[in-house]
Amino acid sequence: MTKVTSVLTAAALAVGVGFSAHADTQGVSDTEVVIGSVNDLSGIFAAVGVPAVNGANLRFDEINAAGGVHGRQIRFVVEDNGYQIPRAMQGYNKLLNRDKVFAMLLSLGTPMNTAGFKLLDPKGIPNISPLSASVQMLQEPAHNKFTGFSSYWDQVQAGVRYLAGEFDSKEICSMYIPSDFGKEISDSTKAITSSLGLSFAAETTHKPDELNFVGSLTKLKSAGCDIVTMALGVRQGITVVGTAKKLGWTDVKFLNTSAGFLGVVAAVPGGVTEGLYASAGWVDLTARADDEVPAKFMADYNAKFDKPASGFSMLGYTAADTLIRALEAAGPDLTQEAFLAGMESLSYFDALTDTDITYAADDHRGADDIVISVVENGMWRELSRQ
Repeated sequence: MTKVTSVLTAAALAVGVGFSAHADTQGVSDTEVVIGSVNDLSGIFAAVGVPAVNGANLRFDEINAAGGVHGRQIRFVVEDNGYQIPRAMQGYNKLLNRDKVFAMLLSLGTPMNTAGFKLLDPKGIPNISPLSASVQMLQEPAHNKFTGFSSYWDQVQAGVRYLAGEFDSKEICSMYIPSDFGKEISDSTKAITSSLGLSFAAETTHKPDELNFVGSLTKLKSAGCDIVTMALGVRQGITVVGTAKKLGWTDVKFLNTSAGFLGVVAAVPGGVTEGLYASAGWVDLTARADDEVPAKFMADYNAKFDKPASGFSMLGYTAADTLIRALEAAGPDLTQEAFLAGMESLSYFDALTDTDITYAADDHRGADDIVISVVENGMWRELSRQ
């Protein structure tokens, strides 16, 4: 009897050893790891958030069907923020305290992410590949934060420099939502304008739901703007460009960042967005539809969701793949520390986005590319890669 008890006790201790590495790690069990996202599924950036979430789910379904990562299935829980901070905070609270997520992935919105950091950082929860290119995504403490691509600041710097050089522009302007997102783009516009010895002629600010831009565009046209950088919602950016054409203002160059670099923007019927420029962190997916890896992704995405794949569905897929690679590198005894070390060990070429992705202890930004594109015949055409 004593011998049997000893054997059972030893077995229990052995099981305890197996669990100890992650027993206190939020969102991790022997069979599952829980990943969260606070995204925009219904607001002004739903055209970004919905395909990104779909792309991530496609990749997670693939790895789960193959047995998961070190025997763990990935459960992806997404909360809709509607691009509103109060709803975002509700989502963060639910994911952290009820769902007990291990990490966050693809959370959308600069102000929503920065607000969420106040809840994530004290717990050390990793924030991976947010759908924001703000430099604030790597704010201190930065050890638990990893971004996927170049910042809005760098994109604006490269985009204005390129357009000013190509078209001998003199007067630079900006239209933006006065949030952290918009202010970064406006501030970067002013900085590069000063650096190039040009004139910052005018700016206009806008509410997230504003759709009448006649007065603002009339003001900017009167100021003689040659280039206008934009930090607006997806529909707003389309409306601005279309309204300018209706007003007969056709000699201005509108510049979007990655926030407006969508296939649906280029494909608006009637050539509304023809001639719109974007400075973003990746190459357009549709333009590479004949390449092997993008073609397979597009076919798989369409088969699963009965919708065409987009640039942000591609980013969702690659962000999920990055997280999976880090989980694999972390090993079976999954902790926050092991995962962060796994992220910092990643270095690979991603054929889907056509870019090198490299992280390190002193580099938490994956891809550094800046791609300048223009809408031609309903598609984005690459002009320059920096």
